[in-house]
Amino acid sequence: MPEIAPIKAKLPYLRDSEKLVSAMAEEATVISCHSVEQWNQHLQSAIETKKLAVVDFTATWCGPCRTIAPIFAELAKKFPNVLFLKVDVDELKDWAIEAMPTFIFLKDGTIIDKIVGANKDDLPKKIELHSNKN
Repeated sequence: MPEIAPIKAKLPYLRDSEKLVSAMAEEATVISCHSVEQWNQHLQSAIETKKLAVVDFTATWCGPCRTIAPIFAELAKKFPNVLFLKVDVDELKDWAIEAMPTFIFLKDGTIIDKIVGANKDDLPKKIELHSNKN
């Protein structure tokens, strides 16, 4: 039977928090918000850093949501200076979302744009447009 090497032997060792933050920034991801507290924390972070926030309002039972999810994740990698959030409408019902997926674009805590539906062509265009605005 082959010997299994310890997992940590395969992971790069980061000696300080700056390298860790840098490594995490390179691996941009979509952040799921499961509570109002998490939502407020991430939105406040976007405001403080002057980042565009793109929020995917989704539901586990929504077929088009599942179709566009991998595209949304790829866009998070393509636009590392944009905050990508995902909210399950069945978990956080404070937003009056009537159709899924709905994408809300926020800048400085204000809604600046919205896409309703799994429009894979408009989504990257609007992210590009709004991420370049100051």
